[in-house]
Amino acid sequence: MNQVVSHLLEKQMERGNSHVFLYTKAKNDRIFRDLGFYEIARVEGELVFMENRRDGFARYLKKLEKTRREGKSAAVVMNANPFTLGHRHLIEHAAAENDALHLFLLSEEAGPIPFSVRRKLVREGTADLDNVILHDSGPYIISSATFPSYFLRDEDAAILAHAKLDLAVFGKIAAALGLTARYAGEEKSSHVTALYNETMAAELPKLGLAFRPIPRLAIRGETVSASSVRQAIHDGQLEKAAFMLPESSLRYFESEEAAPVIAAIRAMDEARHF
Repeated sequence: MNQVVSHLLEKQMERGNSHVFLYTKAKNDRIFRDLGFYEIARVEGELVFMENRRDGFARYLKKLEKTRREGKSAAVVMNANPFTLGHRHLIEHAAAENDALHLFLLSEEAGPIPFSVRRKLVREGTADLDNVILHDSGPYIISSATFPSYFLRDEDAAILAHAKLDLAVFGKIAAALGLTARYAGEEKSSHVTALYNETMAAELPKLGLAFRPIPRLAIRGETVSASSVRQAIHDGQLEKAAFMLPESSLRYFESEEAAPVIAAIRAMDEARHF
């Protein structure tokens, strides 16, 4: 095991990946502790999530603690791929019910719209909401480390196990920020996200957090979704989904700046999320 892990770490270092994560069965955690890995979180009797930095997660939590606010605080986690009026509806609803809303934007580069663009559109689209605090999710929230099934067409059993582990990590993040609830849009079109919402409904109360599902925004009788926007762009028919976008997002996609992103979306075989 020592030789295998050492070899794998060498390969990751060669690729420029100095921060390495692993899963193991709960009964095997001692083996990997002896090989220089440190526990981040676990799902009892199932999985342990570990990293090769002694204080990696602790430093992440310490950074978050600096943004902690007095009063009632909650969180929203989103991909915003791209940022739509549906995302705005969810954020506005959650922000109105709390003194502070911590908005975690997935920083994983796993789609045609770069994180830098998604972050720009979210920031512009929420600029008027003073109690929204925007965070990069980093590797600890719905990332290829904590939740690879979010980005893959995986079996349901794997999706549910990864969802539980992701939420175990989130529970520690929630404690650092003093959160009382997590909001999410109701999901009917994405299989993975629907399973994740079901898992949140079951697991978050165990962590002392309320789960607040918010009905999806509908305009002209059509549910607003990022998938629909991507599909319209993919088909060269942005105008058909323009009503789903806030002014700032629409302005971006109608600009020359968006040309490489539009080309990337049009090159996709499947523009909708599994």
